[in-house]
Amino acid sequence: MFATHSAAAYASIGIETEVSTASPHQLILMLFDGAILSINSAAISLANGDIAAKGASLSKAMDIITRGLHASLDVEAGGDLALRLSALYDYMCERLLHANIHNNEKVMAEVSNLLSELRGAWAEIGHTAGRG
Repeated sequence: MFATHSAAAYASIGIETEVSTASPHQLILMLFDGAILSINSAAISLANGDIAAKGASLSKAMDIITRGLHASLDVEAGGDLALRLSALYDYMCERLLHANIHNNEKVMAEVSNLLSELRGAWAEIGHTAGRG
């Protein structure tokens, strides 16, 4: 029991350190990773018949999308692209709500794939910016 608690505390400190030292670009990547991980956890929970855990994981994913990714958009600086991303994030949350209500793993995969594509594009922007 002590080892499990210690490991959890260590992991928490590691994540806090990673967040506190990350660039804004890296923080967005971490939000994408967290949302994708939460959706994957929800799919596993659904497969195991743990509906409560599925709901909690999907709620976490929606929270990351809404309070993290969506909230980080700067519509003034980002213009049309930021508006389109805002609409896409809204769509993702609607789809995750649908997936939660209907226990639909295909919809979870749809949103996870969208997030993965955006994450890949965001990571590429970081690589390109780092080269210039």
